[in-house]
Amino acid sequence: MSFETVCSICESRPASHTCDQCGAQVCSEHFDRELGACSQCAASIRGGGADDASPDSVDPSDRMR
Repeated sequence: MSFETVCSICESRPASHTCDQCGAQVCSEHFDRELGACSQCAASIRGGGADDASPDSVDPSDRMR
């Protein structure tokens, strides 16, 4: 008997990819090939966040000397 892993996001299609970020097994519909990430991690990566502040967006008075 064989078991087929299903997508951890939609839970309906066969998982054919593994997210490089979180390790989730997802289907092609929920995998971003460009980033090698599931759609949830890809959204987080593309959306950025406070942790991804660029040097230009940091207030100079907040920089360590």
